[in-house]
Amino acid sequence: MDIRSSLDGLKSLLGVPPATTGATQSKTGGTTAPSALSNDQATFSSAGSEVALTAADSDVRTDKVAGIQSALAAGTYNVPASAVASKMVDSMLGGHE
Repeated sequence: MDIRSSLDGLKSLLGVPPATTGATQSKTGGTTAPSALSNDQATFSSAGSEVALTAADSDVRTDKVAGIQSALAAGTYNVPASAVASKMVDSMLGGHE
């Protein structure tokens, strides 16, 4: 099945007008004219760098996190059901601890 023909069919169902750049694809998979997709652009916000800076400045105890991760990987990490239930009840009642 040719993906190109499937995409063209989907575009016609969705009412998307055909590309006007005239890009055609040969049977070997190469293009004979520049694709309309070559003009696409992406813009990134600064949110990613802000998150990275916040993570670097946080008070996360990396030694404790590493210990828990290794215990989880080894299958030896155990949390008492009563502790989980207590935290769930506190959370539902609006307690912040």
